[in-house]
Amino acid sequence: MPFRDSRTLTIQLKDYGDYLGRGEGCFQVKHKNGEIERYPHFQKEVGEAVLTAGSCVSTDALIDLALWNIDTYFVSRHNRVVAVLRNLEDDSHVETRVAQYQSLSNGKSERVAVQIIRAKIEGQNKVLSKYGLKLIAADLFGECDRKKLVGIESRAASQYFSQIFQLLPENLRPEKRIGFKAYDGLNNVFNFGYYVLKCRVHKALLKAKLEPYLGFLHSVQVGKPSLVCDFMELYRYLIDDYLIERCQKYRKKDFVFVTDFMMRVRSGKRVHLCEYKTNDLAEGLKQLFEKTVEIPRMRHGSKQTLDTLINEEAYLLAQYLRNEKQSWTPRLATI
Repeated sequence: MPFRDSRTLTIQLKDYGDYLGRGEGCFQVKHKNGEIERYPHFQKEVGEAVLTAGSCVSTDALIDLALWNIDTYFVSRHNRVVAVLRNLEDDSHVETRVAQYQSLSNGKSERVAVQIIRAKIEGQNKVLSKYGLKLIAADLFGECDRKKLVGIESRAASQYFSQIFQLLPENLRPEKRIGFKAYDGLNNVFNFGYYVLKCRVHKALLKAKLEPYLGFLHSVQVGKPSLVCDFMELYRYLIDDYLIERCQKYRKKDFVFVTDFMMRVRSGKRVHLCEYKTNDLAEGLKQLFEKTVEIPRMRHGSKQTLDTLINEEAYLLAQYLRNEKQSWTPRLATI
C-alpha cells in the first residue's frame, strides 16, 4: 500500500489483532485482514496514536512514537484513556505550567473561572432554547469570588436539569441529577457521556502542556483533575443535547441491574445500560466528537471537528496564561 499523504494523521489501533510495528522509515499497521498501512516518519504527518485494548504494538514502535513526540494514548474498549506515552523532554515546557501557577495570584484564575461559568450557562441556554424551555438568567458581572461562582453554577444546573429531564421517558426519568455513583439508569447514561468527554478534555490539556490537576473553578484535591473538570463545563451542553435525543429512544429492557458492594456490609443495585447498548453509545459519542462545527480554526479553515476545537481551546487558554493573548473567551459551537 502507498504511503499516506495527509498532513495530519492519527494512527488508530481499534480492532482486536491490529498490530503497530516499525517499518523502514515509517510506522506500519497490520490489520487482521492482511491490509497494511504505512505512515512515514520524515514527513511529520502523524499527529497522534491511539492504541485500544486488544491491539498489539512493538517496543521499537513505542520508542519511535516517543522520539518523534507523537501524542500516544492507551485506551480501553469504552474509549477511556488510561495512560499516555511521554517523551522525557515533554516536561521541558515549564513556562506554561509556571504561568498556570502564577495565575492563582495575579487575578487570571478568577477571570478564567468567570469565563467558564458564563460559557457553561450560555451552552445550557442553547439546549433550553432548542426545546423551547425557560432560559437561565445569570448576571456574572463583577462576580470573581470562587464560592459565589460555584453557587451561581449550582443554581443554574438545578434549573437546567429540572427542565431537560422532563424531555426524557417518564418511566425512566430521574428525579434529580446525580453524578458519582448514581443508582438510576439515565443518570448513569449522562455520567458515561461526561466520562468520555473527560477523557477527550484530559488529552487536550496534556497536548497544551497545561497541568490537569490545577484548576480555577473546581477545588484542588488529591486525585481530582481540577482543570479537566473546569474545561469539561464548556462542552457538557453538547453531550446533553446528544443524550436527550438518544435517551428518548431507550426502554426499560435496555437497562440491567448491577450489584454494587459498599463498605463490605451492604449491597445496592445500580441500573446501567446493557453491554451492547453501552458499546453503541460509545461509538455514537465518538462520532459526535468527529462532527464538524462552524468555528474557524486558529491558523486556517472556516470549520473544524469538535475534537479539534477542544484541542485548540486548550492551546488558546495556555496562550492567555503565558500573556501571549490579552483575553480568553471560549468559543461555543451551535447545536
